[in-house]
Amino acid sequence: MSRGKQPTHVAAVDVGAGSGRVMLATFDGDRIELAEAHRFEARLGNDPVTGYDCWDSETIVREIRLGIDKAEAMAPIDSVGCDTWGVDYVLLDEKLRQVGLSVAYRDDRTAGLIDEVTAIMPAAEIYRRTGIHFQPYNTLYQLRATAKEHPDWLAAARHLLFTPDYLHFRLSGVIANEYSISTTSQLLSLATRDWDPDLLALAGVRPGLMKTPVEPGTTLGPMTGRDGRRPVLVIAPGGHDTASAVAVAPLGGPDEAFLSSGTWSLMGIESPVPYVGDLARGFNIGNEGGVCGRYRVLKNLMGLWLIQRVRKEFGQPAFSDLVAAAAAAPAWASLINPDDPRFLNPASMTGTIRALAAEHGEPVPDGLGAVARTVFDSLALDYARVKDELEALTGRLLTHVRIIGGGSQNGLLNQLTADACGIPVSAGPVETSALGNAALQMMGLGVIGSLEEARSIVHRSFGVTEIAPAAIVPSSVRDRFRVIVEATPVVH
Repeated sequence: MSRGKQPTHVAAVDVGAGSGRVMLATFDGDRIELAEAHRFEARLGNDPVTGYDCWDSETIVREIRLGIDKAEAMAPIDSVGCDTWGVDYVLLDEKLRQVGLSVAYRDDRTAGLIDEVTAIMPAAEIYRRTGIHFQPYNTLYQLRATAKEHPDWLAAARHLLFTPDYLHFRLSGVIANEYSISTTSQLLSLATRDWDPDLLALAGVRPGLMKTPVEPGTTLGPMTGRDGRRPVLVIAPGGHDTASAVAVAPLGGPDEAFLSSGTWSLMGIESPVPYVGDLARGFNIGNEGGVCGRYRVLKNLMGLWLIQRVRKEFGQPAFSDLVAAAAAAPAWASLINPDDPRFLNPASMTGTIRALAAEHGEPVPDGLGAVARTVFDSLALDYARVKDELEALTGRLLTHVRIIGGGSQNGLLNQLTADACGIPVSAGPVETSALGNAALQMMGLGVIGSLEEARSIVHRSFGVTEIAPAAIVPSSVRDRFRVIVEATPVVH
């Protein structure tokens, strides 16, 4: 029950790798309501001097402050917290000024660095220490690239803040690293929950650049620049958007998987222990830090990034029209591996889809419907592949897939996922990152007592749609997809 039986209002800032939103969350002691206060573009641009793809962090901060003002105009907020995508960071000097650029994970400066690093410390040892899957954009490789190309940035740096940490700093003036976002770096020790000094040395950074991580729900301090206005606390939620989302996902037990569907798809299970054996490493499964001592044992998949770029290249048709065109196209006609590294940031997504279909002997899709259907069919088969890997890893059959996030609104992909996985799926809630963000702030405020209580509140506040398998995917289709995945080159 909220304090004094008055509603509690918090501003949940949820910034994805494409767009951001400031949501007003209101808890009346029984249910949570969400209202969008502000939505904005998270801009990615090319720096003319270095050629790096960079975030416009100043615009993001300005839009967040505008959104908080709009939220306050709707209700008196008690706190604010930020969640974002993983791995990216900002460097600050001794006077707390930004050093260098906010380089984005999609920049190709890290090419070849996984091989370079694992030639010094074996991949098995890095995985044993961190539990984090190998991706060329992990912070470990980003920092090594910076150390090679701009050592002056690191020489001047005294603090490294991951993107949500930096946003919290700009709101409160407090320097802190939050735990869930820190785990995405591949620099944090599973054993100590602190920074691994040997991996920091591999990255080319000095000890002490990052603080010992604080737990989700930690109050960082009051928001600055209030000019006599009502005090507002800055509370760190799960700084990684998936950590906040999974915190309130409608999981019914250990045999249910989550699928956080958005620009990226993150599919996995919640576990009290990490999986760091040879099988998990062979599957390239990550053990990202969650809330309340839990781990997200998951695969990081390319997700709806492909369809977002396809849509843009076809002139931004209404998403409903795109899905309708895909639904009208023949099923399983052409397949790709959506996790092919060449999809990370191609000059033309449509052209790359067509080229890779041809490379693997698949019919080349032509037109919006065929291209979109290729993406949706391939994503569904990818989810089924991950389901099989999770079952092999845990020794348990999965009984349900819980699709959360913006992608849960895609009815065609939801049905294809149920068909490919061969088990029921549920869709929703949509704004789970913002909901988890808000719930963790409310736990920090003391108005929600536990994660279990938070999940119960969210579940009765927001319904889900159940989808049963409706068709059997031919074994020949699964075989085609398996061959494509196995033939995909690994690009480090």
